Amino acid sequence: MKKIKLDIVGLSYSQTQSGAYALVLGEVTGRRRLPIIIGGFEAQAIAIEIEKMKPSRPLTHDLFKAFAETYHIRIDEVIIYNLVDGIFYAKILFNDGHKQTEIDARTSDAIALAVRFKAPVYTYEFILASAGIVIEGNDFVFLENIEPSGTDTPETMVASDVKSSFASMSDDQLQDTLAKALADELYEKAARIRDEITRRKSS
Repeated sequence: MKKIKLDIVGLSYSQTQSGAYALVLGEVTGRRRLPIIIGGFEAQAIAIEIEKMKPSRPLTHDLFKAFAETYHIRIDEVIIYNLVDGIFYAKILFNDGHKQTEIDARTSDAIALAVRFKAPVYTYEFILASAGIVIEGNDFVFLENIEPSGTDTPETMVASDVKSSFASMSDDQLQDTLAKALADELYEKAARIRDEITRRKSS
């Protein structure tokens, strides 16, 4: 089956499951988006690497990367290869310089490692056809953030900082910034701007 390359285009609090996050993957050569619900720890692991934050101690995925690099193992790619009863299945293809091997992994863990190794993420057409969301023109299905409760985590603090910068903008500046973010396909940034616009309309 032909593989379809995906990029991370958004990460936000899930509106449907408390304590969960929605990771949105986008078709590189098309207009379909694949939303995947993941846990808070995995969302934190992905967000920290995307934002290039340095935790005080290595997270589990950072430890795995250090271990792999010590023994000259690299991740070649991640493939989301199946979807059963709403659950995505992924595998990691890695190479030690002599042979390529694949192992099963939770999709969230596989992607958290892929961003650390700068490895491509792929899926198949039947998965995008059954679970993908098509965007029209410059419209995007934004997942509204649910305000977190309890102790701040690194990714919520990043989101808070971004929201603060947008909060100081005028309505016209927000609209202009949103249009530019969409034009540049910066969907995660655009989602934050849209959240601020929605917040102002509801207040």
